[in-house]
Amino acid sequence: MQNNAKTLKQAPKNFLSPKQLATPNNLGKSANEAIAKAINPIIADAFALYIKTKNFHWHLSGPHFRDYHIMFDEQADQIFEMIDVLAERVRKLGGNTIHSIGQISQLQSIEDDNDEFVEAKEMVRRLLEDNKKCAARMYAAHKVCDDNNDVSTASFLEIYIDETERRAWFLFETQAS
Repeated sequence: MQNNAKTLKQAPKNFLSPKQLATPNNLGKSANEAIAKAINPIIADAFALYIKTKNFHWHLSGPHFRDYHIMFDEQADQIFEMIDVLAERVRKLGGNTIHSIGQISQLQSIEDDNDEFVEAKEMVRRLLEDNKKCAARMYAAHKVCDDNNDVSTASFLEIYIDETERRAWFLFETQAS
C-alpha cells in the first residue's frame, strides 16, 4: 500500500509536460492544458471500461454466451484502440497523460466491477450505462476542443463518440432479447 500512496503523490499535479517534453504547437499553453485536462479522464475511463468489458468477457455465463462473449471482446478491442491515440494526442499538444494505475483511479468515472458473479443481462446493462457515461464525457471534451480551436482532437473524439454510441446501441438492443 505504501508503494501505491507514493505513486499517487508523484502523479503530476497539472497536465502540462515538463519543459523536456513540452512539444511545440500553435494552440498555446492554456489550450494545451485545458485539452489535456479534458482528455485524460477519458483515457482513464477507457482503461477502466476496457478492463470491465474484458472482465465480463472472461466471466460470462448463460444461454447467450457465444454472442455476448464475442461482442464484449470486439468492444474491448475497440476501447483499447482509442487509448493510445488519445494519449499520444495529449503528448503532441505538450501535455502530460496517464502515468499509473493510481492516476487512472483518480480520474476515472467508470466504477470498477469486482463482483464475483454478474448475470449476463446485468453485465449488458452495466456496460450500456458506462458507455453512455463515456460518450457524455467525450461530448464535453469535444466542446473544450472547439473552444480552443483544436480540430484534430475534436476529429478523433467525433470518431470515438460514434463508436461509443454504436457500442451502447448494440448493448441496448441486446437487452431486448
